[in-house]
Amino acid sequence: MSTALHPAAARAALPLHIAIALAAAATPALAQEAPADSGKTTNLDRLEVIGSRIKRSDLETSQPVLQVSRADIEKQGLTSVADVLQRISTNGAGLNSTVNNGNDGESTVSLRNLGSSRTLVLVNGRRWGTGLGGNVDLNSIPTAIIERIEVLKDGASTLYGSDAIAGVVNIVTRGDFDGAEAGAYLGQFGQGDGMRESYDFTIGQSGERGSVLVGAAYVKEDPVMAGDREISSGGPPFNSGFSLTGVPGSFIDPKDNKQYVLDAGRQPIPYNPDLHGINTAPFNYLLTPQERTSLFAQGRYDISQTLSFRGEMFYNQRLSEQLLAPMPVTGMVLDKNSVYNPTKGAADARDLRNVNRRFLEGGSRSFNQDAKTYHFYAGLEGELAFGERRFDWDAGYRYDRTDQNDQTFGLYNLDRLRKAYGPSFFDASGRARCGTATAIVDNCVPIDPLGAEGSISQAAVDMAKFTAQDSTRQVSKGYTLNISGDLFELPAGPLSVAAGYEYRSESGSFVPDAFTAAGLSTGNASQPTSGGYSLKELYLELAVPLLKDLPFARLLDFSLATRRSDYSSFGDTLNSKFGFRWKPIDDLLIRGNWAQGFRAPSITDMFRGDADSFVRYADPCSTHTGRRADPRVDAKCLADGAPANFRQPGSGPNPQTTEPFTLGGNPKLKPETSTSKTLGFVYSPQWAPGLDLSVDWYRIEIESAINSPTAQTIVDKCYTGSADEQSFYCALITRDPNYPGRSGLITDIQLRPINAAQFVVEGYDVTVNYRLPETRFGRFALTWDSSYTSRWDFMADAKSKPDHRNGTYLASDPYWRIRSNLSLDWSKNQLGVNWGLRYKSGLREDCRADFKQFCSDPQRMKNRLPATTYHDVQVRYDTPWNATVAVGVNNLFAKEPPLAQNAFANNFDPQYDVPGRFFYFKYRQRF
Repeated sequence: MSTALHPAAARAALPLHIAIALAAAATPALAQEAPADSGKTTNLDRLEVIGSRIKRSDLETSQPVLQVSRADIEKQGLTSVADVLQRISTNGAGLNSTVNNGNDGESTVSLRNLGSSRTLVLVNGRRWGTGLGGNVDLNSIPTAIIERIEVLKDGASTLYGSDAIAGVVNIVTRGDFDGAEAGAYLGQFGQGDGMRESYDFTIGQSGERGSVLVGAAYVKEDPVMAGDREISSGGPPFNSGFSLTGVPGSFIDPKDNKQYVLDAGRQPIPYNPDLHGINTAPFNYLLTPQERTSLFAQGRYDISQTLSFRGEMFYNQRLSEQLLAPMPVTGMVLDKNSVYNPTKGAADARDLRNVNRRFLEGGSRSFNQDAKTYHFYAGLEGELAFGERRFDWDAGYRYDRTDQNDQTFGLYNLDRLRKAYGPSFFDASGRARCGTATAIVDNCVPIDPLGAEGSISQAAVDMAKFTAQDSTRQVSKGYTLNISGDLFELPAGPLSVAAGYEYRSESGSFVPDAFTAAGLSTGNASQPTSGGYSLKELYLELAVPLLKDLPFARLLDFSLATRRSDYSSFGDTLNSKFGFRWKPIDDLLIRGNWAQGFRAPSITDMFRGDADSFVRYADPCSTHTGRRADPRVDAKCLADGAPANFRQPGSGPNPQTTEPFTLGGNPKLKPETSTSKTLGFVYSPQWAPGLDLSVDWYRIEIESAINSPTAQTIVDKCYTGSADEQSFYCALITRDPNYPGRSGLITDIQLRPINAAQFVVEGYDVTVNYRLPETRFGRFALTWDSSYTSRWDFMADAKSKPDHRNGTYLASDPYWRIRSNLSLDWSKNQLGVNWGLRYKSGLREDCRADFKQFCSDPQRMKNRLPATTYHDVQVRYDTPWNATVAVGVNNLFAKEPPLAQNAFANNFDPQYDVPGRFFYFKYRQRF
């Protein structure tokens, strides 16, 4: 990896800039020809660099940029662009293939830990299609086509519009390419699982008038089961795979409102979670499987010397799967007249309530996705002359579409289950039948939810089971027009300008299975989502040179930009930016930037159909919290229908709700707004050719952030907040004073997004690149890229106390203070070796009361997750027949991830590597 380089001195500047310009050849550019009579000077290509729309030969802007070359990617032994980006030091917690429960096969990047929807992803400087939630699935972009990746570590809404709050990722594809190339990759964990295969073929031709490139790629990634690694097998110390819902099924006997199970003689005994729960971990994936097939084509044709056509087409299909333990069927009622009700026939026969049973007989739940992504771009670009002034322009049309069809196996039809749990009888042949002898229920098989494993017959499973079919479509299309050039000369150089117009429309829909929409599935109920919006945008950017070639001012210039966006969904927003570059001496560049940003609400934010959600929270009205000691809380609880002895059902300090809460959209949302600041320097000393050091401070403040308050936040502010907070948040809660057996239970909380949250994130980025002069021992190169977060604060609203998350661990959301990557590379003749280190600093988490004995600091109820360092090594060889062979090991020393008490699953966070050494072999043949 490398940052955009700054030349050490005039004598070294020309070769360095030429090298970078050649590496960036895929970016549209037109050369400036030298005057025919000069014969002495060569003008460099003017290129568009990420962070600016103005084409220039000086590639260093006022904003910090990390660059990952194709060679860098090849040295990491990875098969997806997502894996590459999730390793960079500025990335936080994004979805990846180690997220089994809560993912649909996507992989995302989340710069600064601010969420994937606040990181803008571009391909060749243009937006890539997003999902309904506003994030880009990086699995839709094949690595075989990538020339380099640019990461702008600063907000850039003035140049690129919405979503560029935390930063911008620009993926640049391969440009002019002559010949053919084929690659193969095979990898596997040392435990013999998680096999990965990757194959690609690219062919291209370039000529005087244009170029064309076509190719195909195929990737297959096999799973790893959670039960096949000790840490995730569900055993001690934290038993992360343990579930209270097991076999035999448990029930509440209304006779005494106590929970029981049946013993082998079908006699009721008290329910014991330690004995009657189940370890679900062995059923789950630890690493989810994927299969990706990609086709791509792009080309350029010079219609004339001043007009060119450019086009590109991509197709990607992703087949992915997640696997969870068999379905827990909960909250059912077993009729008093069911043949499997132990009270049937007794004088006090009664319905058994809250019957919970995991349907092991039906097999695991399998969630399958078939996602097809289509991308098309066609445009013209050229040059206009106004006297001696020349302006570059481009105009194009972009179309992106993703169609995803989901199948979920292992769900059950609630209507059929209710009939199977209803009255039943044995007919003359001894066969259990639904209904009564005089009113038989057809197409129904009685279910025994209280017996041991195997008590539910295959016929009953087949009767109640169904496969859910969901579909999602997202369409993004737009037109762009850009122009840039020099307006006039100033003493320090030309005043440059860029301006443009963009029209974009976004639309999408989610259509759930009919049973799911009707609330007849044992999975969470969900209503359809459908909506869209359009926008028109204008931007203007200026580059103003002030001083040049003066003492203590070898260069001083400013950049200014502004963008007006007009959305059909919420109206106008205006965002501006100011940046500067100052070189007091040739070796040192000082840079800074101030920018406004925004994020428009996504289709999911605004139009999401209502869906069920089962969450964990502690009800202030419950006796187990002790909060009713506050007279104000007690009085409000009583007024809301929660009696003095009310206790929230479930176990632990934050029990999971027994009734589904409501997730949904909010069409009244406004855009988030942000302010970002950066200040830093790039030092390239003449006394150490090849050395570049950059240090940048950043600060991002977000207001009116779109965020769904948690159930805990809502109940806390309802019962202990200010009068205004109580008025707003209490209206989101439904409490039932007449709930059977649990008077005063909260039966619903509206979990909808609102514009209320605030974020403040601050820190430093440090990058060192040192390519040493070639010696008789070979060539050595070092890249060290680090990010230090000094502050990461979240406020649920303007009146909330800051939640200082820096250095803390939350479930699936680690906030490392330091992430650092060090790469040491050696090459001599045809042989090369790369050694990489990936470092994540330690974290602290709140101890769980039930695991206090495992706390590193039990007095303060804090637990420490130690720092983690991974070592990766690769050896490569360039063969005489124009091929490259590479072998490597990722996680060479088999470093285990740190145990986390609050991990959602597997006893560790999915942002850490799957345990085990990963061995791989790569072969690339060039023709």
